[in-house]
Amino acid sequence: MSEKIRILAVDDSKSTLEVLKRNLESQGYDVLTCLRVDEALSLLEEYEIDIVITDFRMPQATGLDLIRHVRENHRDVELMMITGYPSISGAVEAIKDGAGEYLPKPFTSEELQSAMERIVERVQRRRALNAVEVPDETYGIVGNSPGMLRVFRRIGKAAATNANVLISGESGTGKELVARAVHYHSDRRAAPFVPVNCAAIPDSLVESELFGHVKGAFTGAKEARAGFFEIANGGTVFLDEIGDASPNMQAKLLRILQSKEYCKVGSSVVHTVDTRILAATHKDLKRLVEDGSFREDLYYRLHVVDIPVPSLAERGDDILILISNFLVKFSKTMQCPTPSITDDALTALRNYSWPGNVRELENLIQRMVVIVDHDPIEVTDLPPNMRFSLPMEERVDRSLAEVEQEHIKNVLIMTDNNKTRAAEILGINRKTLREKLKRMEEQG
Repeated sequence: MSEKIRILAVDDSKSTLEVLKRNLESQGYDVLTCLRVDEALSLLEEYEIDIVITDFRMPQATGLDLIRHVRENHRDVELMMITGYPSISGAVEAIKDGAGEYLPKPFTSEELQSAMERIVERVQRRRALNAVEVPDETYGIVGNSPGMLRVFRRIGKAAATNANVLISGESGTGKELVARAVHYHSDRRAAPFVPVNCAAIPDSLVESELFGHVKGAFTGAKEARAGFFEIANGGTVFLDEIGDASPNMQAKLLRILQSKEYCKVGSSVVHTVDTRILAATHKDLKRLVEDGSFREDLYYRLHVVDIPVPSLAERGDDILILISNFLVKFSKTMQCPTPSITDDALTALRNYSWPGNVRELENLIQRMVVIVDHDPIEVTDLPPNMRFSLPMEERVDRSLAEVEQEHIKNVLIMTDNNKTRAAEILGINRKTLREKLKRMEEQG
């Protein structure tokens, strides 16, 4: 852990506090302890606390009272409830009031460690979400994962040269942002940056679009027009989705890359151009070359400096920084307060596969800011295909009864202890659910 996590343990049993302190300090945490809720309130004001572990039943004020106070006054603090009086209703009430974990006494060191790992993951996720400071040389691109740091280093090297650059990565990863960063940090920054969508130009217009035409060159050419390369003279042409370029376009591009010369359509006058080429693709150009659908000579002309851009799924906690960035961005656009987002919703977003990458995430956050009229944004506000991406506990050493009990508890928590709705979700009637809950209470 880069910054030590501080835990406040509150219990009216000195022996329990000693067990907690010994176990948690052995795991590398900074631990404060106290016997009463009023002492805990003072410590919360005095110290920066990351996690509060509280007993359920204590004299004067209860653990639930403390949980409610923390939720209302210290929203970034994570909570764990421990109790020697476990019950389904108690667990539901504690979790509804904000306790992230619920641990019945007596607990083993392994059970405590497992619960702590889950809650510490939420602390670290929240820290990442609040991490507004990113490395100095990020070229206006959000992220500090190892993959993105490699991208930033490549941008710096590419910007210092005049070499052609091939930027590869899935759709929506931000390849044009990388291209713009290279251009605007190079010696060509004062000249135009001209993006060209290779897939959008009809084959019959390729030459005219790239090199321009003179008046009367063809039907409809009522006036002369400059092509992309002329407009970008002294600057940069960005060939987006170069893998979709037709054979005709590939031939035209290869010629100008080799000679730096072109003629406008309808003219035999040769023009010289000083234009740098940045190209991007979501396809495997090397494989296209092997298949014969992409020219090998053009590939090597473009592939002087390569910048692979990682997918969002490969960028780890960058997604949390991006979420924070987009929440602020779109809240300013909407002129509304920046909403927060629950841990469960963050976990769902963190575990989603993001086939549309950063573009998909940006569109989602914009939609959430526009349509969600409450704070915080919750799992139920997410699209259905994202709601159920929360990781399930991968344990196979539990009995069928234990699995059933855990599932019933989770459904009750999700439905705010609405037994009628819970029974519907479970596919049983309310009487059967009531009988199962009674057996679970009896088993303790």
